[in-house]
Amino acid sequence: MKQCTHADALPHPEPAPRSATCPECLAAGTHPVQLRLCLTCGHVGCCDSSPGRHATGHHEQTGHPVMRTFEPGEDWRWCFVDHVLV
Repeated sequence: MKQCTHADALPHPEPAPRSATCPECLAAGTHPVQLRLCLTCGHVGCCDSSPGRHATGHHEQTGHPVMRTFEPGEDWRWCFVDHVLV
């Protein structure tokens, strides 16, 4: 079973969210479907079901490997590099 090789390098405590919603969606006037929090820097981006796919775009631009859901009542994490739940 494949495992994330990046989780141990994440900052503790996790970074505070930079915003309450996806700033790229806000600027574009679009509505994010679900939000994701970058666990390296605190960027909030929309998921791949949103038109902008800004969480994935943030990973592609920065190389930050792990995000977590930023939805109430959810607590899963995803590693973009290893393509696994953390």
